[in-house]
Amino acid sequence: MGRKLFCDINPTCYKISVAKETALRNIKDFLSAEKIAKEKKAELLPNIVKSHSSILIRHLEGVDMRLQQNKVTNIRLAAEKINGSIIKPGEIFSFWHTVGKTTEKEGYKEGLVIHRGGKLGADIAGGLCQMANMVHWLVLNSPLTVTELHHHSDALFPDDRRRVPFGTGTSVVNNYVDYRFKNNTDFAVQICAWIEDGELCGELRSERPFPCRYRLIEENHHYRKEGERYYRISQVYRLVIEKESGAQIRKELILDNHSLVMYDHGLIPPEQIRDD
Repeated sequence: MGRKLFCDINPTCYKISVAKETALRNIKDFLSAEKIAKEKKAELLPNIVKSHSSILIRHLEGVDMRLQQNKVTNIRLAAEKINGSIIKPGEIFSFWHTVGKTTEKEGYKEGLVIHRGGKLGADIAGGLCQMANMVHWLVLNSPLTVTELHHHSDALFPDDRRRVPFGTGTSVVNNYVDYRFKNNTDFAVQICAWIEDGELCGELRSERPFPCRYRLIEENHHYRKEGERYYRISQVYRLVIEKESGAQIRKELILDNHSLVMYDHGLIPPEQIRDD
């Protein structure tokens, strides 16, 4: 067994490490020449680039439903900060600059979080990764450029009612593990987010239509046993399709999944297990 990291020694060391990383990120942003988007508008931009929704509460084995209910509160607070955000040409959208502080004083509650090593736990503002996942999915369906992404590396839950390809999410930890994208197009875009009928809803809007549409597909999905562990294997591609002609311009590999299965192996469909 290797030496413990400083942050793993005890809770005080962890708090010191978090404070250090937070300060370093603040200094880096202060010195950066990049302009972070700050504007919000209630008025909607006219063109819908992509819309999406995701279920807020899932009945997960061994997970306290209180944490799920609290997650809804946390996401509602974050959605209110994000909804209507305008990102002008050349600007950067930062999840944490937009959402701001996520403390109990701000109304955030204890929700489900994923600690290093894939262990589940609880912490204030837990569950906000779902909000970041929503924004990332909208961005993947556009020509916007992701500039910071922290990929979930493990398969933590079975594919229960999955609506998007596996692995297209992102981790966020206030404020040093951020999600960011840049608007490298010629006109402004807008992120909208809200809760409706038990679902998190989101839209990416723009001043003018983009010439292409995008489609994400997952191929070669299967499970493989390596030693005593199982891994979820697949590739996620993005198809770039010209709207006017309907012709596929590009097929881009955006993710090559090799993810450790962290849930009960008995829940893996036997027909999806391969030896190759």
